[in-house]
Amino acid sequence: MIELKGITKRYGGLTVYENFDLGIEEGKITCILGSSGSGKTTLLNILAGLTPYQGEVVPRKKCAYIFQQPRLVPNLTVRGNLKLVCRDEQKIGEFLSRLELSEKADAYPAELSGGQAQRVSIARAFLYPSDLLLMDEPFSSLDTALKIRLIGVFCSLWKEEKRTVVFVTHDAEEAYMLSHRALVLSGGKIVADMREESQIPRPYGENSAFRKEIVQAILS
Repeated sequence: MIELKGITKRYGGLTVYENFDLGIEEGKITCILGSSGSGKTTLLNILAGLTPYQGEVVPRKKCAYIFQQPRLVPNLTVRGNLKLVCRDEQKIGEFLSRLELSEKADAYPAELSGGQAQRVSIARAFLYPSDLLLMDEPFSSLDTALKIRLIGVFCSLWKEEKRTVVFVTHDAEEAYMLSHRALVLSGGKIVADMREESQIPRPYGENSAFRKEIVQAILS
């Protein structure tokens, strides 16, 4: 269990969290939902140690991060970007093959489509030897068909190592397809906490109780 204890975070006169507690189960995928300004990205940055705060995060875990934008180094090829986090050429080659990027290994980020670039960022995150994987709306800029496909790719990679994942989204469908636990934040507090242990990825648009629960929690 990763525990956030007594977390307080302020930006000037704005209090985002005050004495906030949360336990995150290891080896599971936890989704954070909520409106803009509810503290979703701030929570990821606290877990990553990227922003100052009061309170404790125990134990502190080594993190990999997948952002909404791929954030690839523009003057390095796909292979070069991956070599920044992994020196094992064979392993890099395996990931390129699995993510259908072998033909793009020597291409530069500007030569990639949005979906290809995000696949590189997913490969980079899994190649980095971390215990905790943080994701900040990594599928939001993709069309529906590509989003479904990349969620499937992500899940197949996750199942091999089952790292602890915390991901932020505003999309109830993404939360349903991908999470074992979905939390809704509002005003720096947890206003809904839902769980589902069935196999991921779940079918897009499936009419299930967990999906309805997530949608209702967001609308409440």
